[in-house]
Amino acid sequence: MSSDNAAPDNETVWDVVVVGAGPGGASAAHAAACAGRRVLLLEKAELPRYKTCGGGIIGPSRDALPPGFELPLRERVHAVTFSLNGKLSRTRRSKQALFGLINRPEFDAALVEAAKDAGAQIRTGVAVSRVEQHGPAVPDRRTVAVVLADGETVLARAVVGADGSASRIGAHVGVKLDQVDLGLEAEIPVPETVAEDWAGRVLIDWGPMPGSYGWVFPKGDTLTVGVISARGEGAGTKRYLEDFIARLGLAGFEPSISSGHLTRCRSDDSPLSRGRVLVCGDAAGLLEPWTREGISYALRSGRLAGEWAVRVAEAHDAVDARRQALNYAFAIKAGLGVEMGVGRRLHTVFSRRPGMFHAAITGFRPAWRAFTKITRGTTTLGDLVRTHPAARRALAAMDRG
Repeated sequence: MSSDNAAPDNETVWDVVVVGAGPGGASAAHAAACAGRRVLLLEKAELPRYKTCGGGIIGPSRDALPPGFELPLRERVHAVTFSLNGKLSRTRRSKQALFGLINRPEFDAALVEAAKDAGAQIRTGVAVSRVEQHGPAVPDRRTVAVVLADGETVLARAVVGADGSASRIGAHVGVKLDQVDLGLEAEIPVPETVAEDWAGRVLIDWGPMPGSYGWVFPKGDTLTVGVISARGEGAGTKRYLEDFIARLGLAGFEPSISSGHLTRCRSDDSPLSRGRVLVCGDAAGLLEPWTREGISYALRSGRLAGEWAVRVAEAHDAVDARRQALNYAFAIKAGLGVEMGVGRRLHTVFSRRPGMFHAAITGFRPAWRAFTKITRGTTTLGDLVRTHPAARRALAAMDRG
């Protein structure tokens, strides 16, 4: 072991420690390991484990996967049925697949295996209590101490926090949140005859509460049915899910899993690093504010976090580490930050006038084409507004109400 990777008492110092083995953490660990660094990925659960998530894999998610990664797809979507709180249903179809659907336990476990194959070491069943960048547990200024729940200390030159929306690492960094929503979901096993009706088609329902919507994502013999709305509307959100399931004719089927989850969007001025610690994905509050889609944001920010964590680990002083961390923040804001800005504007307008969105996407061909391009990954919300004057004018008009 080189002296760079040993503490004064010969305790191992990892180049990069990643906390959380979801899509963001696995992507960060993969990127750092591919750079030839010594990487440790910590996960509090045993894998595979369930996560509340629709499991939609859109183009940006697919394009951010490790080279050669085989998606464990359960369904390819060629049609979308849109409805307005159960009414005015219309189905739009595409000859090309729009996006794919996965089960998160399989997907996350496969990403972790990819990180492991790249050289990262994995420890599961390990909860992180806190990180320290100063104090007796830290041997020098180039080192971060990751303190585990059992008292063990793991040392690293750089840390990536990818430990979800209730992130301890995010709290250390000082992540500030702008929008918090509650998602409720049920995994409903259905008979083959019902599954056939949903094969290749999803449902998106614009809901009864401001900013709310519901979804049905088919995955073989199981339908993932969920709704999301602003936090503070817990009773209304629960009622929306119950009514949604009932009007779909699915109330007679017992869910195998019922779960809930808070999604959190960062504020514009929220930090993405502190010292030698970076955050990505849900831990950084990075997700699309309108749809609350988070997988593509986790994969993309995770890969960037892993790449820049390598540079932070190589920094020999605080000034250089700070410079590399700021470069990471700039990369996030220039890409995902722009998309989030457009998403915030769309969420604000959608919350006021869901009927207008429904009419546009079901009856206005350019709106449907934009939807297909975004889901396939040939454009993003940010690119659409930046490169299409008509889209820019339409969004400005919607901003004015």
